[in-house]
Amino acid sequence: MVNVDENPLLGERYVPAGWPGMRGKRVVVTGGSRGLGADVVRLLLAEGARVATCAREEAGLRALGDSLTGEERDRLFTDRLDVTEPGRLEDFVTAATKRFGADGGDGVDVLDGVDGLEGVDGLDGLVACVGGSRGGAFEQADGADWAATWELNVGHTARLVRAALPRLRAAGGGSIVLIGSISGWKPGPPAQYGVAKSALIHLAASLARELGPDRIRVNAVSPGSMLTPGRRWDRMRREDPQAYDAFVGAELPTGAPVSPHEVARTVVFLLSDWATGVSGAHLPVDRAQNAPSPDGY
Repeated sequence: MVNVDENPLLGERYVPAGWPGMRGKRVVVTGGSRGLGADVVRLLLAEGARVATCAREEAGLRALGDSLTGEERDRLFTDRLDVTEPGRLEDFVTAATKRFGADGGDGVDVLDGVDGLEGVDGLDGLVACVGGSRGGAFEQADGADWAATWELNVGHTARLVRAALPRLRAAGGGSIVLIGSISGWKPGPPAQYGVAKSALIHLAASLARELGPDRIRVNAVSPGSMLTPGRRWDRMRREDPQAYDAFVGAELPTGAPVSPHEVARTVVFLLSDWATGVSGAHLPVDRAQNAPSPDGY
């Protein structure tokens, strides 16, 4: 199957942009088997990068592989895991970077001449895409729901970055993109989700300052309500078109939600050498959306 972007909102097919420096770059993406994560993985592969991704379900990873060309599959490493399981995320980063080093390519795979980094496999980019929420409205969500939501979004991201730092330093720097949400800067329930995504936006700005001396850029991307097949807004469009039209008409001045394709393009741009001057930024990709949901402010 040819890897193309058939975005119905844009009415166009994807043509690789040839962003400088993406070919041969080594990038780890969590949650890459569906939705935005899968679009990021496909776009990176189309641009010539080598990609490692993980997901909880093997079926989703197989479907991702089936959607790629044979040459793209050769540059993809996948692993089935839960990012909240102790040690598994760190092991995945280690396995991915070893795989990248074994595969060779255009990038620098092992840096033996840098003090303290002898024999460390390099990594060029990181996308923390796993996220979600547990529990419902504030009075129904207990402490375990808050803790689980925090760990899924913020905890996994912090552990991912910590595991990847020696590899990014070994490559002489790199780019990290944290996936936030419109709910992280525009209020709307559930509160535990918005609070966790807000923390990611702050984390990106903080890490950009702390890791800047290592030539590591860190940015946050906050998608709006994405029209993803089988997810909330797609289901509403099919099952309750009147409510969907009312929401879009009230909150989205362009008349349509943002697509995962559009968000993925922004993520890959931030990973590329075209964005070397961008760090510590929070970049909403939401088509000027107002409230994050019908229940928002």
